[in-house]
Amino acid sequence: MVVLEALKERQTMAELAERFELHPNQISTWKTQFLANAGLIFESEDSNEELDKAKAQLDELYNQVGRMKMENDWLKKKLL
Repeated sequence: MVVLEALKERQTMAELAERFELHPNQISTWKTQFLANAGLIFESEDSNEELDKAKAQLDELYNQVGRMKMENDWLKKKLL
């Protein structure tokens, strides 16, 4: 919300800083970061597909780790 208000430029950075109880440099930094990364919203579907594949792979790895932990815990109980 702070960044959106800064983008509207209806108030000065000092006024926004006072309103949101932040340092003006912090607001300026957030605004700069937002503007630098705003184009990522419009990336092609290829990158979205790659992201979906990476998420699926990560989910599979988490499942494997979970199974291995369960097996390890079961084996530890059997040894005791």
